[in-house]
Parts: sequence; C-alpha cells; structure tokens
Amino acid sequence: MAKTKTSYVCTECGADYSKWQGQCSACHEWNTISEVRGVGSQPKGARGARFEGFAGSLTEIQRLDDVSLAEQPRISTGMQEFDRVLGGGLVEGSAVLMGGHPGAGKSTLLLQAVCHLAESVPALYVTGEESLQQVAMRAKRLGLPTKDLKMLSETSVERVIQIAETEKPRILVVDSIQVMHMSDIESAPGSVSQVRESAAFLTRFAKQSGTILFLVGHVTKDGSLAGPKVLEHMIDCSILLEGSSDSRYRTLRGIKNRFGAVNELGVFAMLEQGLKEVKNPSAIFLNRGEEAAPGSVVMVVWEGTRPMLVEIQALVDMAQGGYPRRVAVGLDQNRLAMLLAVLHRHGGMHVSDQDVFVNVVGGVKVAETSADLALLASIVSSFRDRALPQDVVIFGEVGLSGEIRPVPSGQERIYEAAKHGFTRALVPKANVPRKPIEGMKVTAVTRLSDALAALEEF
Repeated sequence: MAKTKTSYVCTECGADYSKWQGQCSACHEWNTISEVRGVGSQPKGARGARFEGFAGSLTEIQRLDDVSLAEQPRISTGMQEFDRVLGGGLVEGSAVLMGGHPGAGKSTLLLQAVCHLAESVPALYVTGEESLQQVAMRAKRLGLPTKDLKMLSETSVERVIQIAETEKPRILVVDSIQVMHMSDIESAPGSVSQVRESAAFLTRFAKQSGTILFLVGHVTKDGSLAGPKVLEHMIDCSILLEGSSDSRYRTLRGIKNRFGAVNELGVFAMLEQGLKEVKNPSAIFLNRGEEAAPGSVVMVVWEGTRPMLVEIQALVDMAQGGYPRRVAVGLDQNRLAMLLAVLHRHGGMHVSDQDVFVNVVGGVKVAETSADLALLASIVSSFRDRALPQDVVIFGEVGLSGEIRPVPSGQERIYEAAKHGFTRALVPKANVPRKPIEGMKVTAVTRLSDALAALEEF
C-alpha cells in the first residue's frame, strides 16, 4: 500500500509548503494555497519513467556551438490568423494550451483545424467533456471532413498515452485538461495536483515522441487560466480565446510563445459554419457611422507584429451625485484616472465634477500606452461636445509632466492608417516619418498643450 503524501501548493506561483497558510510567502497573494494529495512512495521504475527527460529524450552533453541551428519545420493549421498567433504554424514536440470562457469556441476552433490537418497528418482528438456523438454532430453541422480524424472518449491520462503510443499521431488534442486524471493521484479531477501531474505527463510524452499537443483549459472569473500557475510554465505556447456572448467576433491572443511573438492577435468571426478568420480586422473595428460624433477617435495599436486600427469612445457628463464615476472598458481604469489628472494639471481642463466613461469598440483590450493621447482627445471631444473629423488618427504616450512620448513602430502605424484612407494624423514628434506620405498630413506634438491646440484646428 503506497503511503499518501500531503503538501500545499500556491495556485498563483507554484510554491510548495508543508502546511497551509493564508498568504503565500513567495508571491504575497492571499487564499491561493491549496492542498495537494499524492503518493509519497512509488516504485522506482514508475517514478523514473514518469519524470526523466521532461524536455525531451536524454542525450549526451554537447557544447553550445555544436547544437544544430536548423530551423524546425512548421505545420500550417490552414488558418492564417491561427498560424499568426502560433508564430507561423505548429512545431513538432510543442505543447500548446488554449484557454477561454465557456462557449467562446475553443473546441470548435480546434475541431476545425484538426479535421483539415488530419487529411495530411495523423491526428487524435481526445474528448473528456463531450461524447463522441456530440463532437460528430458538431463536425457535421460545420461541414468538416471527418473521415481521417480519429476520436477517443477517455479521461485517464495513462490510457490516453497508451493509445497514443500505439496510434502514433503527430497531433494530439486533449479536451480538456481539467477532466483528466491519473490513477496514482488520490485527489479529484480538476484539482491542483491532478491538473499539474496530468499536464506534466502529457507534455513529457509530446517532447519525447515529437507529437504536437493541444491542451484545452478553462478560465477563472477574472479571465486567467484555471489551475496551478506552473501549468503555464510547462507548456511552450499559451493562447487565450476571448469574446463576449453578445458579439460574433472572437480574438485569439498569444500569452506565451517560445516559437514566436508574444501578444500576437488573431480575429475570428463566429458564423453558422464555425469560426471564420478575419484577415483585415481594422475594417471591422472601424465600422463607424456616416456622421462624426463627439467623443469618437480612431487610434492605432500594435498587436504582436502588426498594427491595428480601433475606435475609442468617451462620454463625459455631469456627475449625478457627490462622487464622479470613472469607468473604462477595454482600458486600464487606473491609467484613466492618472491621465485625467494630467489633463487637469497640464491641459487646464477641469473634469473632477464629471462622470467619465470610455470604451474600446469591438471588445478589444488595449494594454499599451500608445492609446493615451487618443484617450484624452476623445475625452476632450466629448467634454466640449465637438466632434473630430473622421479622417484623423491619433496615437502617443502621455507622461506625467505633460510631455508626449514616442511609441514603438510609429511609422508603421501611420502607414497602416494611410492605407485605410486617413488623411491626417496627430502623433509624437519622434514618430513622424522621414519621408512624407502621399495624401497624409502629419501633425507632430511634444506637449499636451500643443496637442490640445492642434485638436482645436481640426
């Protein structure tokens, strides 16, 4: 009889503790330590077979200059937006974790990709949450080729690996990692120990056999991937499928990628035929009205390796009560409060008695600072009840002392705006192109006061 071993693991950083405590000493988060029950004594052969060679087959020591630098071939998924987020395609032996809210389309997107990939390479789709009939009905409804894809309904990791060693698929999809379990772990499926051990066992198999592994994972209420934080350290690529239930558009964002750019973004549209890639997302997010409206400004954000034009809207209204509201959707609310203070100090505009609501159209989440100047311009436009021309594009970072700082890839952003018919741009002085762009008038600013004066001239 194997002896049961109990430990405690932080779900945020993966730190181990011998007993439970309220706060993690490593990451200083509260109530994140969970009990992990496993088997303390295992047969030596089983333990060694499980953990040896986690990152691949064991080899002899090599000098760094003797390591082959041949580029690893990639397998295309058949979707350019999917390949873009993955860094150009699938890499043999890689482990990819796809997360998303229920109903976002994780299983649909993977089923579409794997059904087309199965026509050229062997593929195995393991479903633990749905029955084979449900998956077959979805594939038929989407009109996918199903004759070459092999299916398996199983939740035991040992059984999945046993079948995979026999079938030898090049692509293995596990949907989802939260329902998988290992027999020698006593905790229930979905617990920290089961998720961690199951993912480690599957990843080791993918590394040693050269199989491309897809793991489907759930997310928590705050949008982060469920399970221990060490789960993201095990895999090579972590992608997140986002989208609200009232919108047909879905965004696939890269969170971690060892084979490509991080924060790459792919856009899909949810149709009756499944998820269809959107090759020109700027055209969707710029679906504006015919007449210009106060508080509406177009900015250029940089997502991964490409620029993208999005619209930002602001509404400034007299506060109904003693405490004005500050609401930001798609932007950092703390940064909004900071920029409003800069606007008052260096722009001379008093909005402390006004409710300020800002929103990025299309459900896009903007994390970079290049949206600062466009955000303030939309607030000024709404406060003054004066619409800006629709052919104006604005971007730039605003400092606490009122200076306008340059942003990375500024010239590429201006070129992208010119391709979509914009004729005027308000940008930092350091981002002005050296050569004039035909049909584009670029206004350079260095201070917030200069930017507000330029808005008056538009």
